Amino acid sequence: MTELLRTFTAELAVIGSGMAGFAASVFAVNRKIATALTGNSGALAYTTGYLDLLGRVDGSTVAVTDPWQALENLRAAQTRHPLSRIAAAEIRSGFDEFTSFLGEGGIAYSRAGQRNITALTPAGTLKQTLCVPATMAAGPRAFAAQAACVIVDFEGLKGFSAREVVANLGDRWPGLVARRIPFPDMARGEVYPEVMARALEVPATREKLAAALTSVAGQARVIGLPAILGMHRPDHVHADLQRLTGLEIFEIPTMPPSVPGVRLRELLEQALPARGVTLIPQHKVARLSFDDEGANLDLHDSFGPIRIRAQAVILATGRFLSGGLEAHPDRITEPLLDLPVTQPVGRADWYRERYTDVRGHAIHRAGIEIDADSRPLGQGGRPHSERLFAAGVVVAHQDWIRSRSGAGIAIATAYKAVLAAESYLRESPGKLSARA
Repeated sequence: MTELLRTFTAELAVIGSGMAGFAASVFAVNRKIATALTGNSGALAYTTGYLDLLGRVDGSTVAVTDPWQALENLRAAQTRHPLSRIAAAEIRSGFDEFTSFLGEGGIAYSRAGQRNITALTPAGTLKQTLCVPATMAAGPRAFAAQAACVIVDFEGLKGFSAREVVANLGDRWPGLVARRIPFPDMARGEVYPEVMARALEVPATREKLAAALTSVAGQARVIGLPAILGMHRPDHVHADLQRLTGLEIFEIPTMPPSVPGVRLRELLEQALPARGVTLIPQHKVARLSFDDEGANLDLHDSFGPIRIRAQAVILATGRFLSGGLEAHPDRITEPLLDLPVTQPVGRADWYRERYTDVRGHAIHRAGIEIDADSRPLGQGGRPHSERLFAAGVVVAHQDWIRSRSGAGIAIATAYKAVLAAESYLRESPGKLSARA
């Protein structure tokens, strides 16, 4: 029996459901661009919930406190870095627009400030980030004030240890202590952050946890917890638990996949379709082609073939983990369009001898090239298609892991790509009439 081809139309198709793909979709719907989003699962669930802009400078072990000045220095030293090619005002606008969208959905964030925030990691070390969820904001404040604080973990919980946090941070935070308690109604066996988070959406569970937290707080007025304060309404759960305890409470990310990352993914997967986005998640685009009238994205699910017909496309496929780049014995490729990939000359040059080399590894800077309008360059150094744009870490000349800039690159390049795509759609005589 012949399978029926299902066809969707959009002005803009976004390929990739990581931070860059979701951010691009947010920026697009805010501009009333009819949008379709598809791609593999992406790495959003593996994020901490922090939105970094720039936390380290290449070759330095010193944390960046003023990311905007660090960006100016980056522009002078690395002109081809993706963040060097975007104005600071546009980067700030992208962060503000993205965090505002999240806040409207129930996950409030701090605004992008002039300085980085010193935030806690799952292991009790410190990192610099630009924006933090409201549920985590009291932690940096308490650390800065050196307030008496109790870090609480739970019997049976893996991947987060209050004792580890205190051991690693205690010399810089006097009065920090660790306590372990059973989670309400889960006193036996292993417990999991996502299950705990969903349980805390039930008022009775919050009341039981509040009583347990009050019993171990002692003289401290601040409590740090692993990130478990609800999945869909964390701001509400957080506020209610503070009301019940009379304490200031903050979350600390756990090892990935973490609740804050799952929260973001689930919020965006619900909020974007409600705003009109055609969402086809967990499916890889098998073929992307362009013609005089638009672009065709072909994919397949258990019901048969799917085609998305769009006027413009944003490629936000990530790197190796998400399948945006593929490593072969002799080279690195971009699998969807076979775009040229900037990379070391040979495989022997991918890595330095020492994994912890402060200079990093050349493979982490591999990626595709883009022009000033975010269009990927094809063979011969010319744009592959006037309809194609790119965002996120698939773009070359950046080591987002070492520079603590993953969210910054994703959000800033997505913002830039959507502005460029919007300009193209507005000027293109053949665009679809799907705009709301």
